[in-house]
Amino acid sequence: MNTLRVRTAALTLASALLIGGGASAQSDADTGTLVVLNKGGGTATFVDVASGETIATLPTGEGPHELAMTADGRWAVSTDYGGGNSLTVFDVQSPRVVRTIDLSAYPRPHGAHFLPGDTLLAVTSEASRNVVLVAPMRGEIVGAIPTQADGSHMVAVTGDGSTLYTGDIGQGTVSRLDVSRRAKVRSYDVPAQPEAITVSRDGSQVWVGSNAEGFVSIVDTESGAVDSPLTGFEWPYRILILEEHDLVVIPDLRRSEVRFVDYDGRSDIQTLALPDEGPQGVALTHDRQTLFLSLSRSAEVAVIDLATLEIVRRIPVGPTPDGIGWSPLVVRR
Repeated sequence: MNTLRVRTAALTLASALLIGGGASAQSDADTGTLVVLNKGGGTATFVDVASGETIATLPTGEGPHELAMTADGRWAVSTDYGGGNSLTVFDVQSPRVVRTIDLSAYPRPHGAHFLPGDTLLAVTSEASRNVVLVAPMRGEIVGAIPTQADGSHMVAVTGDGSTLYTGDIGQGTVSRLDVSRRAKVRSYDVPAQPEAITVSRDGSQVWVGSNAEGFVSIVDTESGAVDSPLTGFEWPYRILILEEHDLVVIPDLRRSEVRFVDYDGRSDIQTLALPDEGPQGVALTHDRQTLFLSLSRSAEVAVIDLATLEIVRRIPVGPTPDGIGWSPLVVRR
């Protein structure tokens, strides 16, 4: 039996156990709310997953790019990178804009990730070479950690929230930041123009994509060794690790495809072609059986079944969708 069939069988069994084996039980893929940032419109679209209907379209600051969402799906934050220099905080359940947080002291905010507990948000400030720590519910900036590197674009957070990693596009490095000390503690040289970045739950591996060389590399965070086993990308836009499925999802924006990679084996499993659709942002349901993928050129979200690695639905959203999040909350107009 090949790797994909083994994974498919395991995921199918896991899904059956999650829903208790009942034929009429509803999975996460059939419910909840999607929040999708539309770079072309300066808006956030709120979509009822069950019906596929748009519930609300709310304004963001100029040039929204990345979306961070709390674990319970109640709050979402947009980074207004394309001139906005702000964060837009949403109440997903209402839905409404709660506040806009001025980040003009830390311009070009882009990558964003909540720390465990969801009271602090780590946000890259590309222009100031910092990662800013923000309390979105209070609307306060509580600190900043210098990366001392050009183009710190995306941020990844270890499972315990103690350590952050940034891909430094202009520097060709990955920066390691200690949250409690508010300090940079290490730098790793990686292939040029590292943008997409993620970290394993235990913090032992950082996966990073090179825009210039078309590699996806793995950094051993203890030894500093860098392995680049995955090649042939044109723009590895984002990287999502699903350790429980031994799977890594990598949208390639310029090739307009998604590559599915074996996490332990570091080799390709399957490629999903999306001609001229521009795959970008990724989000998961809480049961981690369904992937939502924003398609910037077709103004849609593709719903992908992780058991089969196939698209099962398409949902229309706003212009040039990028950052995306899924909430278990069912929101009505």
